[in-house]
Order: sequence, then structure tokens, then C-alpha cells
Amino acid sequence: MGKNRLEAFSDGVLAIIITIMVLEMKVPTGGDLVSLKPVLPIFLSYLLSFVYIGIYWNNHHHMLHTVHHVTGAILWANLHLLFWLSLLPFVTGWVGHNHFTPAPMALYGVVLLMAAIAYFMLQHAIIFSQGKDSILAKAVGNDFKGKASTILYAAAIPLAYFRTWVAGGIFILVALMWLVPDRRIERALGEHDSR
Repeated sequence: MGKNRLEAFSDGVLAIIITIMVLEMKVPTGGDLVSLKPVLPIFLSYLLSFVYIGIYWNNHHHMLHTVHHVTGAILWANLHLLFWLSLLPFVTGWVGHNHFTPAPMALYGVVLLMAAIAYFMLQHAIIFSQGKDSILAKAVGNDFKGKASTILYAAAIPLAYFRTWVAGGIFILVALMWLVPDRRIERALGEHDSR
């Protein structure tokens, strides 16, 4: 299978995820700004999840540019990632509707942690398929940001029950770490093309 079909499918799933999330925001009945107040937690949880989906979409796009051929392991690893990302609308809605209470925040962290692990597994399936000297293997290196993100998510899950705002701060911090586009793959592709 060519990677174009995998990219198109993944892009479609991510677009649907964003659409489902925005549909969780119901239009308030009042015509003044005060009537927007109940929607604010839902909007804030949507905003954070939208940023996360954007980060995954951007990095997924760059990562797939390094793929020469798609294997069954890559397909299944990609579906595994999409499964966890498809749960974001549910946990985003739960967090927003319950005003960032501990259990929804902890489950939000679980979904983010599992998505990070699934991304790591996809990354390694690609490296295994393409070889240890592949563009992706060289670009990723020791993957400090990926490992740090996983540790931070794991720490935020129990923290959500004691200091919900700290868990939320960790989720925002990880998003900010990845918000600046990861140039490692672009650099590695540029070096490879210049040879």
C-alpha cells in the first residue's frame, strides 16, 4: 500500500474528530455575553484538544514523509493511534461539561498518555520497517520530547485527583512543548535530499 492512502485516511479521521468536538459546544439560549459563561469550560477543553489534534496531525504528516512503503505493522500501529485520538471528543466533552473535575481530568490524561504511547509505537514500527539508518531513526534520535511528554502525562493522571489545576497545567505545558513545529524530520529529509 502506498503511504498516500494511509495519509488520506488518517487526515479524514482527524478532521472528523475535530468536527465531533466542536459539535459538543451547544449554542446558549441567551443573547448577552453572560449567557456564554456556561459554555466557557467546554470551549477551553475544546481549545486544548484542538491544539493536541493539530499537533498530532502536523507531526504525523511529517513522520509519514519518511515512509517508503507501508507494512501491516505500520497500518495497525496507525489505527492504534487513531483509536486513542478518537476518544478525545468524549473526554473533552466530559471535562468541559464537568468544569475540569478530577475524574474527567484524570481520564483526559489517560487518553493523552495512551495516544503518546501509540504515537511512539507507530514511530518504532516505521523505524523497524525502514531500518535503523532510516531518515526517521536519524531524525528522532533519543526522542527527549516524546519521553518527557509520556512522563508528564503519567504524573498528571494521579495529580488530577489532588491538584486538578496542576494536571491541567501539565497538559498545557506538554502542548506548548509540541506547539512549535518539530523540525527534526524536516532537517533529516533536507539532509537526505541534498545527497
